[in-house]
Amino acid sequence: MIRTFKVLSLLLSYPTAELQGAAPELREALAGEGLLTEARHPDLYRLLDQLGERDLYDLQERYVLLFDRTRSLSLHLFEHVHGESRDRGQAMVDLQTMYAEHGLFVSARELPDYLPLFLEFLGTRPLADARELLGQPLHVLTSLRERLVKRGSDYAPVFAALEALAEGKAEPELLAEARAVPDDDPTDLAALDRAWEETAVTFGPDSAPDAQGACPKAEWMLQRMNDASTGAAAPARPGAQ
Repeated sequence: MIRTFKVLSLLLSYPTAELQGAAPELREALAGEGLLTEARHPDLYRLLDQLGERDLYDLQERYVLLFDRTRSLSLHLFEHVHGESRDRGQAMVDLQTMYAEHGLFVSARELPDYLPLFLEFLGTRPLADARELLGQPLHVLTSLRERLVKRGSDYAPVFAALEALAEGKAEPELLAEARAVPDDDPTDLAALDRAWEETAVTFGPDSAPDAQGACPKAEWMLQRMNDASTGAAAPARPGAQ
C-alpha cells in the first residue's frame, strides 16, 4: 500500500477522536515514505499537527462548514462534473465496479466518488497507476485548492499535495469549466437549501439511469479512470472537436 494516499485520505475525512490520536503516526508515515517531504510541503505537516493538537469540536466544526455545508467544496468528485445526482448514478455504479475489480469493495453507506475513498483506492495501486488515475480529475482538485486558498483554509495544502502527486496538469478547458461554477456561501442557509433540493442518490440495477439519462461528462471521467487502470487509450471528451 502507498501510505501517502492513505494519510491524505484520512486528512480529508471527518475528524474523530481516533483519527486525532493517530495524528503522530500519520505524520511519521507521510515523512517515512518520502513522496511528500516536510521541506516541500510544510503546511501539510502543520495540518497534521493541528489534527493532533487542536480541540476536536473545533476541528469538526471547521470540517463541516467547509465540506458538508459548502457545495462548491464537496468532496464528491462527480458533484463537480454534474450537480444532478440522478444523472450521475450510472457513473457511480461503474466506479464502484472498477473498485471491486481491483479488490476494493464499497459498503452501501459510502458513495464511490467520495474523494477520501478514491484516495484509499489509489493507495492500493502501483504508484505509476495511482498518479495517472489521480490525474483524471485534476481539474476538480485544482479548482478545490483555489477555492480553499481564497478562504485561507488550512486544507488547501492537501489539494496542493494531490496536484504534486498527480501525473500531468489539468486540461485548461476543463479547469475553466470548474472555475466557472459559483462558489457558494455556507452561511447563506436559504441558498444552501435551494442548492440541495434534488433527488437522493441511490444505487443498484433499479436506480441507475439508462444510457440516455447518464451524465456524459461523469461517464467520460469514469471511462478515463477505467482506462488509466487498464492502460487503454483515453476516450475523447464529450463535445471536443
